[in-house]
Amino acid sequence: MAEFNLLKEFLQKNSLYSDEIYAKFQTYYDCVTETNKVMNLTAITDEEEFEKKHFLDSLLPFKEFEGAEKVADIGSGAGFPAIPLAIIMPGVSFTLVDSLNKRVTFLNGVTEKLGLKNCSAIHSRAEDFAKTGREKFDAVTARAVAALNVLLEYTSPLCKVGGKIIAYKGAGAEEEIAEAKNAAVALGLKLEKSVDFNLPGGDVRVVPVYKKVRPCDKKYPRGGNKPRTNPIL
Repeated sequence: MAEFNLLKEFLQKNSLYSDEIYAKFQTYYDCVTETNKVMNLTAITDEEEFEKKHFLDSLLPFKEFEGAEKVADIGSGAGFPAIPLAIIMPGVSFTLVDSLNKRVTFLNGVTEKLGLKNCSAIHSRAEDFAKTGREKFDAVTARAVAALNVLLEYTSPLCKVGGKIIAYKGAGAEEEIAEAKNAAVALGLKLEKSVDFNLPGGDVRVVPVYKKVRPCDKKYPRGGNKPRTNPIL
């Protein structure tokens, strides 16, 4: 089994560690890397890099999710950040949304193998999911999905008024935040804070946190891939 000492230290430091929780991360790593041999889930398979850039990257902003009961993760891919968060937050319900059915099949299989009763994956595009999931979530998150002004259009319609959009970004996020200022206003959001983290090895992660201050106009999200081809500027 893989050994993730940095992960273990992080869990212990935050009073989250148990042998069962740690074992779930080991099993999750094995599932991703084994499935990755036949399906493209991640370019990162090295144990040390996986620990830093998938596990720790997903977990570092976990306190921003405190108080949320229902969380949506848009464009979940291999399950980051939702599955690591679900492992340490068993009382929070996570809905993972992805547009590729074979990834959804993987996600539902791995959460079942990990015994995560608080996770379910749905095959849908974000703009289609907004038709049934509109303003149902206390927090909405996404990692490595789209530029921030695009991402906010996909996520804001799903978030309850008073809830939060928690975006995972890298170095240079300040420029994206500035470019998304008008989109945030149009979508009923207010930038609450931007939290910086440093991964082991020096990589910078920036997590903008937006509060939903009013209902989002029902014309959003626009269909036909318009959020990407014609983003709110």
